Amino acid sequence: MSRAIHVQATPDMIEAICRKHAYRISTVEPLDSGGSRVVMLDPRDAEAFRVLMKGKLIAGTVARSSSHIARQLPPSTRWR
Repeated sequence: MSRAIHVQATPDMIEAICRKHAYRISTVEPLDSGGSRVVMLDPRDAEAFRVLMKGKLIAGTVARSSSHIARQLPPSTRWR
């Protein structure tokens, strides 16, 4: 199961909920299409968060901000 979750809530709301329930967050980013993307450190935390937020989950594709940092190696260091 994925640790990334798209939810119809602000990053501040997500952080408060995660603090209250002791869910460990890797990152939270606002989405251009509305809502936020949260990545949990533990898949169990992600599943518990999904259950808690089941009425606010965003299904399908979302538009992420172009300012997010993709975790990819620079072209000069990739295998050819």
